[in-house]
Amino acid sequence: MTDAPSTRTPGRPPVPPENGAGKGLAAGTLGTAGSVVIGLASTAPVYSLAATLGFVVLAVGAQAPIAFILAFIPMLFVAFAYRELNREIPDCGTSFTWATKAFGPWVGWMAGWGVAVAGIVVLANLAQIAGTYLWLLIGDGSLAENGFLVTATGVFFIAAMTYVSYRGLEIGEKLQVVLLVIQYAALALFAILAIASVVNGTAPDPTMPTLDWFNPFAFTDATGFTEAILLALFIYWGWDACLALNEETKDPRRIPGRSAIISTVILLVTYVGVTVAAMMYAGVGESGLGLANPDGSDDIFFALKDALFGPWAWLLVVAVLVSAVSSTQTTILPTARGTLSMAVYQALPARFSVVHPRFKTPSFSTLVMGAASIAYYVIMTAVSSNILADSILSLGLAIAFYYAITGFACVWYFRRNLFDSAHNFFFRFLFPLLGAVLLTAAFVKSAIDMVSVDYGYSTLLGIGGTFVVGIGSLALGLVLAIVWWAFPGSKRFYRGESLNRETPVLVPDSPDLTAPPATPARNARPARPTRPEGE
Repeated sequence: MTDAPSTRTPGRPPVPPENGAGKGLAAGTLGTAGSVVIGLASTAPVYSLAATLGFVVLAVGAQAPIAFILAFIPMLFVAFAYRELNREIPDCGTSFTWATKAFGPWVGWMAGWGVAVAGIVVLANLAQIAGTYLWLLIGDGSLAENGFLVTATGVFFIAAMTYVSYRGLEIGEKLQVVLLVIQYAALALFAILAIASVVNGTAPDPTMPTLDWFNPFAFTDATGFTEAILLALFIYWGWDACLALNEETKDPRRIPGRSAIISTVILLVTYVGVTVAAMMYAGVGESGLGLANPDGSDDIFFALKDALFGPWAWLLVVAVLVSAVSSTQTTILPTARGTLSMAVYQALPARFSVVHPRFKTPSFSTLVMGAASIAYYVIMTAVSSNILADSILSLGLAIAFYYAITGFACVWYFRRNLFDSAHNFFFRFLFPLLGAVLLTAAFVKSAIDMVSVDYGYSTLLGIGGTFVVGIGSLALGLVLAIVWWAFPGSKRFYRGESLNRETPVLVPDSPDLTAPPATPARNARPARPTRPEGE
């Protein structure tokens, strides 16, 4: 495959490449399986369950399974929006590109910022978890309480996964397959051992499932119901990573959307299945190993590992560690490609549009995302671990923000043809609209709850620190959008000239997979790649 021609001219903003040329990324790398792996790995299924299941049970008790099912609905609806938009506009900028085409540059810029800020914040969280769980495996685990050591280890993991992402998508895909197999092996073993313990009578509180576990009308506390749904929404987030790799798949218009749907369904089965197994094994009591015991709610797997796995308890610790490390790498991928796309369309400085000539990755964007995440993690840890924790709690705002924009963008972009067929009505209108409305409601309800000083771990400006950090991070995006608007290089973007509804799809032509690979001539020497200016 020959390199795409350079689109950069010294001293000038980047010119979007012609339709079919793409942005220089490694076209034709991912198939459906690889794309699904990326989507699943980005959600960190083991860590997400470990960190969320206990709090969901605390909020709604035995209705935890139906809470996960209900939270899945808006995710699936938004996944349909992603699929339909990707079929029409398979651009790695995803929400940024689609929202700009639908609503204009300002909304598009903010959607792109939502993706970036969510990625940076969650990388800090994943780094903290990876650092903590690594040292839990060493000696008696006391090293996990050493803040400096954990932070340094977390920085190492971000740097290492940034390097993997920089080196190319193919090596990252192979790594993710191994890490995902480890995660799902651990979850399968957990469920098998839990159910086996119930059957042979060794479970601490054997509880047989009832229909109430799946009854959407059995909730008795509206506040607890809302809290559980918001928590459950968080653990589904990340499947859209496979859409950001659309330009690097073998069929950019179909594989990413199909993979997103498959990923969300697999996650639903995983989360509900493991939740039912855990409830059958430990019950939902508030003492001992009960899932509603506040002492173990922050990590159900850690609380149950010794009783369920015995001398092999370290396997669950390894699984959570692997889950966090895996998601670290797959979170960098979409954020870097998002900023690459923004730069190509002149919504960011041209430097972000650089693609490595050999590795075919958004080299500068990848390094910036890694560096920004490290800086955020170190600063937040140094200033206050409570503020870091509040920033993680506020993550749902950014997620709901850009998912909702994407759902609305789908409806508005296809508005002229929504009623031409049953397919358009359901998948381009009804489902995306319902998903966007539900996520908007979740955003508003979350923001209102976060204002309270009792929400989260800190108080800033006399209100809840979670609200200040969450809304403040999104408001910072608006400030940065205004700052970029003031620069001369941004004018074509903000005038709607570099990206609008009629802008051609900037995706590489799909490779002819049926043609045999070209055979190089005898003694032929490969051309030396040219290093772009500034690399």
